[in-house]
Amino acid sequence: MVQFADFDSRGYPMVDVRTGYGQWVESYEQTVEDAMDVDVLARLAVPDWPSVRRAADLGCGTGRTGAWLRRQGVAAVDGVDLTPEMLAVARAKGAHDRLVEADLAASGLPGEAYDLVISSLVDEHLAELGPLYREAFRLARPGALFVLVGLHPYFIMAAGMPTHFTSAAGESIAITTHVHLVSDHLTAGLAAGWQLAEMNESVVDDRWIALKPKWERLRSHPVSAAYAWRKPA
Repeated sequence: MVQFADFDSRGYPMVDVRTGYGQWVESYEQTVEDAMDVDVLARLAVPDWPSVRRAADLGCGTGRTGAWLRRQGVAAVDGVDLTPEMLAVARAKGAHDRLVEADLAASGLPGEAYDLVISSLVDEHLAELGPLYREAFRLARPGALFVLVGLHPYFIMAAGMPTHFTSAAGESIAITTHVHLVSDHLTAGLAAGWQLAEMNESVVDDRWIALKPKWERLRSHPVSAAYAWRKPA
């Protein structure tokens, strides 16, 4: 297993996911760029967003993904997240029909009830991918999709940068970060019973350089990866 510690170039103090996102919540929406996730989702060809009657948003955070799904015509979205502070922001947005505080691997949502299961910017915080892929499979109806978008493992390794935020005291704080190779995703997805329908890898381009000028050294390097899996009918 690849360890993030082998690539860490920042040495920031690191906290667990629930603690980190609970502290980051005030500035999260101002610091996470759409180019990292929702713009990647928009480029996927397989999902027919308006046809989705009900979606499960695993790791819904402040509700960014849920709000985007609703704008694409998804009729209803249920969200799950580990951090109550993030859920409070999502609740205020009003994009989700139901919000649950729970672990992604044991969401408590009903099985085979969703046309779409989605997870965004979550997998780098998981020590193992198997539980997420298995829970998504349980939630999905036959023929449904599981769409996952996250940081590309190559980017995490090349940048040596964990998921992090600036605390109220002005200190850079890292949140537990793991490296999962593309092959790790394929292995976990196939083992859970999914069939890969589409994969997209996004690179650091002119738009990213405009947002993050210091990333010039990473130009043309992969930065995000998106997977669209289908549950056999």
